Amino acid sequence: MRIGILGLGRIGAFHAETLSGLDAVESLVVADPFADAAKAAAERFGAEVADSPEALLAAGVDGLVVAAATDAHPALIRAGVEAGVPVFCEKPVARTMAEGVAVLESVRDSGVPIQIGYNRRFDAGFAAARAAVRAGELGTLHTVRSTTLDPAPPPAAYVAASGGIFRDCSVHDFDIIRWVTGREVTEVYAVGGNRGADYIRAAGDADTTGAVLTLDDGTIAVVSNSRHNARGYDVRMEVHGFTDSIAVGLDDKLPLRSVEPGVTFPSGTPHDFFMDRFTDAYRAELTAFTEVVSGTRPSPCTVEDALEAGWIAEACTLSLHEHRPVTLAEVRRS
Repeated sequence: MRIGILGLGRIGAFHAETLSGLDAVESLVVADPFADAAKAAAERFGAEVADSPEALLAAGVDGLVVAAATDAHPALIRAGVEAGVPVFCEKPVARTMAEGVAVLESVRDSGVPIQIGYNRRFDAGFAAARAAVRAGELGTLHTVRSTTLDPAPPPAAYVAASGGIFRDCSVHDFDIIRWVTGREVTEVYAVGGNRGADYIRAAGDADTTGAVLTLDDGTIAVVSNSRHNARGYDVRMEVHGFTDSIAVGLDDKLPLRSVEPGVTFPSGTPHDFFMDRFTDAYRAELTAFTEVVSGTRPSPCTVEDALEAGWIAEACTLSLHEHRPVTLAEVRRS
């Protein structure tokens, strides 16, 4: 099949590399506002260059990968749908929930599949955790702990346009909690602080946060995030039930140092970035998209799914700013 890629920055170039190695993908067509980025990707992966999104969609692509800046997501998703081309779009659907809801309303009845990029759904550990929960191996759940710690904060310009740590980083934890447990969040309480980069505080954001989520069956989920984890990129989950407890991310590259006498785990080189930690998951995610394009599977992460994680981020952002519990029903009404 022939896949188009809009946006050849860090993640777009990474997706181009991954797609070029998939057996189902015969050719790539790429476009980027910065011509040099598109040219470099074309030379590296043997892709064709289109000079605009319109030209790319007119080049006979079977599927469209949107890896452009967030502000461009709504228009590019709609353009793909209007052309009848299945779309894979990196999260988020849009910068604001109002824009995201508008996208959903405009594409809901199109019949064109859309997959939003939440890569943890394709990680082997998280998939095993979901299977264990669904099989009842843990019994009734009572606690979930989800962690995302970045090795260093992103640049100031990125932070200023990110919408905040809950919308940019924690949203991955929110999505995977829903996916693994199969439950919805009803209420949140969030806290945050600034112990590092001054530009994060200047942007009105926090660099370290915690959130307690109440799920619709009474399970408590605790989410921990930080922009500062010098030892590496740390993504983990614990799921505790009345019968058993399991963990995701306890491999030998876990960026955590034990001080227990005689303990040598973990002894591997720590994960240092999200592309290192989730290389296999990204490949599985884009393989799934080729199956969506071919019509052999439905979208594994819909616009509706992405918006549900977004509402949790909205509730946590409001809770942080107003120092109070916030229900999901409240932010949906606002």
